[in-house]
Amino acid sequence: MKLLLMTGGIIHPYDRSTPVLKEFLTDAGHEVIVREDSDALSDGTLSNMDALVFNTTRVETHSLEDAHQNSMADFIYSGKGFVCLHMSSLISDSWQEYSNITGGGWNRGESYHPPYENFRVDVSDVNHECVQDVMSFNTDDECYMNVDFKEGNDVFLTADFAGGSFEKNVAGSPPVEMPAGTFPLGWTRTYGKGKVFNLLLGHDEKSQGNKSFQKLVLNGVDWVTR
Repeated sequence: MKLLLMTGGIIHPYDRSTPVLKEFLTDAGHEVIVREDSDALSDGTLSNMDALVFNTTRVETHSLEDAHQNSMADFIYSGKGFVCLHMSSLISDSWQEYSNITGGGWNRGESYHPPYENFRVDVSDVNHECVQDVMSFNTDDECYMNVDFKEGNDVFLTADFAGGSFEKNVAGSPPVEMPAGTFPLGWTRTYGKGKVFNLLLGHDEKSQGNKSFQKLVLNGVDWVTR
């Protein structure tokens, strides 16, 4: 499949994680074009692709203008695929429709996570096509909590958290009491005729080097392009 992989943005080490992502997608037989500039969504590049992959944070210096947003939404709505990783679900408040595409995800100012650590991730729906050949696993990553979550999401991945008080996302910030519970980390949904795979894992190159993470992404690409 031909994939447009969008990279770049704030907070995350995309210069290290995107090469890992591109390598395992390419090794699986996909043709991957990596772009950081938002014009890739509106200059004709996207229209020649089978799916769009976001490993990026499209806010501030990497925000999307109306032309980028409209082209991207039309691409997915028409029946093409979208794979959204980690904080790629965050976008400017000015584009409200984006959360209907992704089904939610990181909500700036509201969402939080305990410190980056090793934790267990559970397959919550063993019959979901995107967990084929994947069992529950441990990973080094961030467990996102209090995320935006829309109706119509088909959850396949969760994590349990025992609760505790931690700095909110950034070292030195005021502590937040994070409740115990089971939190969704991966789901699929449809947008028009298109399919969307949203995986909240994948903070850095170590997270994306996890073989279970890689298999989930490969399954996700297969699912959104089927």
